[in-house]
Amino acid sequence: MPGERAGPGILLTRRLGRGGWPSGLPLALMLALALAACAPSPPSAGPAAGAAADDSHVPPFARLPYQRFSREAAVQIALREWRAFGQPIVLPHQELPFDNERAEGLWQRVGEYWWLGLPLPVREQGWTGMHDQNGRIFPASEDGNYAWSAAFIDYVMRMAGAQDRFPYSPNHADYINAAKQQALGLRHDLVIAAEQPKAYAPQRGDLICMWREGRPVDYRQLPTAGSFPGHCDIVVAIHSGSLDVIGGNVENSVSMKHIPVTADGHLAGPDGVVVDPDHPWFVVLRVDYEINPPVNPPGAPVS
Repeated sequence: MPGERAGPGILLTRRLGRGGWPSGLPLALMLALALAACAPSPPSAGPAAGAAADDSHVPPFARLPYQRFSREAAVQIALREWRAFGQPIVLPHQELPFDNERAEGLWQRVGEYWWLGLPLPVREQGWTGMHDQNGRIFPASEDGNYAWSAAFIDYVMRMAGAQDRFPYSPNHADYINAAKQQALGLRHDLVIAAEQPKAYAPQRGDLICMWREGRPVDYRQLPTAGSFPGHCDIVVAIHSGSLDVIGGNVENSVSMKHIPVTADGHLAGPDGVVVDPDHPWFVVLRVDYEINPPVNPPGAPVS
């Protein structure tokens, strides 16, 4: 499963002298800089509230967008990515026998999630499924420092046409907290709103989220004062007694899970007890689709 990360060291931006180090630096300082470049640093946060995010790197079809932000678009984009990764299905207490995020053609795809999902400029946009922002191949033991599950959700929402009404972030906690602010009426600019698992039955295109790493989070605690380890999946199909959900960085892949629900489609019963014995779901993010009319691209006939 994905994890919160503390990324690698920052880029050195001073002009370099011979041998790749700033001219005239003492040896002790050179060694200190080398160690700092390898040390973990905190993950980047999304843009500050009210800050204008740069989306100039986003394709026009998603940036304008050409079509409405729709439930079907988000679901089909998630399914497309799942097919690209070989359509893996993750069962409880079982691991996939391969490492998709480092496979040729797929580590680059993870890089596209980072690059396109996040607003410019964020350090993580230089990451891939196996590289840091300097192009260094990080060992598999460091995978948790480069978890890309939130970047996958960012990518799906971005490509589906959510524009600036989704709080793109490398951390799930940021947009979970923002969704609760929307639900409380503290924000009015987002397409996501937090719902209690016992009160709202997830629909196709909605996000279901769980806490992780033994750090329980309750719906009533949202929005939290700080970040927390979490994970969200997008609902792609609804069956009697279960949901099909797709998430990124699930067993190092874009994977599907089958999640049990109540007879009326809720993640939790009226008493608030979650039906799924394997995943601690604590919030549903309702996504309000069809919120923006399509924009005619330059040169296109006006209907």
